[in-house]
Amino acid sequence: MIVQIDLAGSVRAVQLDQDSADGIYRVSLNGKELAVEARLLRPGVLSLLIGGKAYRCVLEEYATAPAIHIGGHRYLYRVDDPRSLNSRRRGKGGAATGPVSIKAPMPGRVVRLMAVEGDEVSSQQGIVVIEAMKMQNELKAPKAGRVIRILVETGETVVSGQPLAVIE
Repeated sequence: MIVQIDLAGSVRAVQLDQDSADGIYRVSLNGKELAVEARLLRPGVLSLLIGGKAYRCVLEEYATAPAIHIGGHRYLYRVDDPRSLNSRRRGKGGAATGPVSIKAPMPGRVVRLMAVEGDEVSSQQGIVVIEAMKMQNELKAPKAGRVIRILVETGETVVSGQPLAVIE
């Protein structure tokens, strides 16, 4: 299977082939082949063994900004399967139209607002920082536009899925 992965603004074609039923995959990225052992620890959490080094990957799958946490870093991603009807419908631009909400990926506390209502922002610009489990997570604008609403205040406790800001 070949998919297009947009990771932090860089699009790459990735070929994935399962070698065996025990979680071993052959991955070809930019012409370089890697053997990857993948184990599902629980829904949304993977353990990957790549070149003898282990990685814990935690997936966030939210409509406005799916992300993956690896090694203490958060990366936004988008996967396009050329065979998928949704990918073909989205077209080459893939940009969202109309207002888009930035939602809390997990319960936490707002520690910093990086934009105010009326600010013009670029795609992937930081908008809100929330703290959860002693880790700070910067939530970024899913598209370029204008901040039309900030729905939280610094110090406020938020729940998973709660809208934090709206970008138009």
